[in-house]
Amino acid sequence: MLPELFCKRMREMLGENYDAFLASYEREKCQALRFNPLKRSAEGTYVKGTKRAADCFAAMAGQEKQAAPSSPVPVPWAEDGYYYEKELQPGRHPYHQAGLYYIQEPSAMAPAALLDAQPGERILDLCAAPGGKSTQIAAALRGQGILVCNEIHPARAKILSENIERMGVRNACVVNETPERLADVFLEYFDRILVDAPCSGEGMFRKNEEACGEWSPENVALCADRQDAILSCAARMLRPGGRLVYSTCTFAPQENEGSVSRFIAAHPEFRILPAGSVKRALREKAGRPGTADVSGGDLLGRLSGGDGIGEWVDAPAAHIEDTLRLWPQFVAGEGHFAAVLEKDGGVPEGCAPAASAGADRKIPERELGDFIAFVKAELSDAAEAMLLDEGRLQRFGDRLYWVPEGMPAVRGLKVLRAGLQVGTLKKNRFEPAHALALWLAPDQAAHVWDLSSRDGSARRYLCGETFPADGEKGWYLICVDGFSLGWGKLAGGTMKNHYPRGLRNFGSV
Repeated sequence: MLPELFCKRMREMLGENYDAFLASYEREKCQALRFNPLKRSAEGTYVKGTKRAADCFAAMAGQEKQAAPSSPVPVPWAEDGYYYEKELQPGRHPYHQAGLYYIQEPSAMAPAALLDAQPGERILDLCAAPGGKSTQIAAALRGQGILVCNEIHPARAKILSENIERMGVRNACVVNETPERLADVFLEYFDRILVDAPCSGEGMFRKNEEACGEWSPENVALCADRQDAILSCAARMLRPGGRLVYSTCTFAPQENEGSVSRFIAAHPEFRILPAGSVKRALREKAGRPGTADVSGGDLLGRLSGGDGIGEWVDAPAAHIEDTLRLWPQFVAGEGHFAAVLEKDGGVPEGCAPAASAGADRKIPERELGDFIAFVKAELSDAAEAMLLDEGRLQRFGDRLYWVPEGMPAVRGLKVLRAGLQVGTLKKNRFEPAHALALWLAPDQAAHVWDLSSRDGSARRYLCGETFPADGEKGWYLICVDGFSLGWGKLAGGTMKNHYPRGLRNFGSV
């Protein structure tokens, strides 16, 4: 039940290729996930490579290792991304709660790949909920640098914060602000910015019937105006020489090539770079699944059967053909658009941009006695060295956070998460946070209790059950098949369950 005016425009855009586009809506949607390189097992490794992905898929299917019927198919443009069959249902498996992977639409993995974040950089994901692209950027940063994840809608910002926690990200600050407010605080601060802009969602019609029902030409125009305002704020926050990736999940030229062209006309210090990495990945792996042709504006021009982008966009920007369009009739994924933009100039050597709020004060050591005692008693020397690094702890009420090096002050901003929440400072005691458990690897904890994903014990833990256990009393890192899952506290032969009550609906998922 596609909107009639939408179909009319797409028929004009695609010409002889319209029938193939329409037929794509009859296919099953593609499903994929990304394994999390921040998640280490007892052996110090994560799920890397097709063989280990196959073993993980077999475990999710309740089979023995290497018993999966075929090797998982990689998502061509996303490191650690794999397609899966809908029967697998990875969202129902304890590995999901452990943060071993993030379930993400395959085409949506392309923009973060084009951002090409490097460890140690300052990155902004400006429209970040629910967190797929933020966690993909965090994986590229490998725990180094600063990632600011923003979402303007409070309820969606909460989901974003929960996903950052689940994936064990230690160097992310999650905020709930307007782009305008952030631009006032972070002037020319970030090395790279991702703007996955709110859009009319045309590329998600097959996946989201609600988006189909809400579509109208007026909404397309409204989204385009909103995108112009968001991009203008992003331009203020990007340092000279920095990279900005703009993406949408719509087919509308007004919101894609049009938004990019209007932005460059208003900000001539920006230029379009080729979206070459994703295009090369698809061409190299065409048919597994994919296509040999995923061009941007040049594909639109050829398929429209006329003068190309000029028919749909006033004054197209130079090199607009270097943008990227993922078409559902050509790739194993939904519709997506992305443009890679670079800002002129560079930052002089040794010059570090600063946020307007400056830096936060250090916490007096006298306030940290119970936390220090916990770390020394319950964690490894390596974890102790990181968590007790001077000046890296910040207090927000009774909550204690480890913050990344160079973390700017966040006074005046609506902050949901300011780095890695390590726990709560209560009267005469310290209670470790769930986020700390998900970040830790088993070899970083003094006491570990490993549950199995096959015998139901991990699922029972996720539902809040206690269980009998023998050993030294104290805090235990509860794991599933060697991957951290949460906390338990052993006393009197019983492992008390400290899995967060708000997450204990796992049995009904």
